[in-house]
Amino acid sequence: MSSEVLDRGLVLDAVRVTEIAAIAAWHMVGRGDEKEADQAAVDAMRTALNDLDIAGEIVIGEGERDEAPMLYIGEKVGTGKGPKIDIALDPLEGTTLTAKAMSNALAVMAWAPKGTLLNAPDTYMDKIACGPGYAPGIIDLDASPADNVRALAKAKGVDPSQITACVLDRPRHADIIASLRSVGARVYLITDGDVAGVMNTADPDTGVDLYVGQGGAPEGVLACAALKCVGGQFQGRLVFRNADERKRAERIGITDLDKKYDLHEMVRADAIFAATGVTKGALLDGVRLEGGFVHTHTLVMNSATRTVREVRMKRPV
Repeated sequence: MSSEVLDRGLVLDAVRVTEIAAIAAWHMVGRGDEKEADQAAVDAMRTALNDLDIAGEIVIGEGERDEAPMLYIGEKVGTGKGPKIDIALDPLEGTTLTAKAMSNALAVMAWAPKGTLLNAPDTYMDKIACGPGYAPGIIDLDASPADNVRALAKAKGVDPSQITACVLDRPRHADIIASLRSVGARVYLITDGDVAGVMNTADPDTGVDLYVGQGGAPEGVLACAALKCVGGQFQGRLVFRNADERKRAERIGITDLDKKYDLHEMVRADAIFAATGVTKGALLDGVRLEGGFVHTHTLVMNSATRTVREVRMKRPV
């Protein structure tokens, strides 16, 4: 692990990058244009990254080069003069949330020493996650949602009815939701934003114990970076809908297409994670304009020091 990647200065740089992206996206809140909101965040984040003294490479980004003009997988960012780092990012997690002025939109980024973040293809991933404080292996992607609820409830010393699971509200999750409810668990449905959904499991104030369901594989890596900093467990398996997606995975070096990854296989070294709220949510307040100042709320975490900081910033408009 390279300490230069995780020094205090670069932690603060991470905060500035997500703040800048969040503010850019905030200007598009409620305007009904998902693409413009995302583009504003992408442009701002890329400019901010290129101002930093890092030799960064995007390993989780806006897609492959032929699909994304900037912040694509493999793009080099920064001045090239600093530490070599892998970067996983989502300039706007929750484009629909932003366009509709709904809660929980975030600007998100993680970085770690070069070669230590899973270069996940832009496919789906089956996921399960819980927060810290449990024995290793308490959750299992191959167990039923109901059995995972029972395991968590037993470990907590409570009835399964006292367990809350977060699930993306999608038709594909009907069986998962039914399984959770069959043992009396509460199901907290979210419309978008499964990075925030996984992060909720690590924050007691949200009341969420378990995250389960299928979402984007790149978001899985970002969520793992966050859990790496605060503890918690995660398992994921890539889901391929067609031969093209399998070839995409093979192109980036994935040979075992059925592998069940745990958190430490997806993030193999210490990492920095930063998220700034675009719209107000369970974890973070959104950007707001007040008294001639723009206010932001950021969560920044460093797994090397196991520190979690909330950063509130205001700057003149």
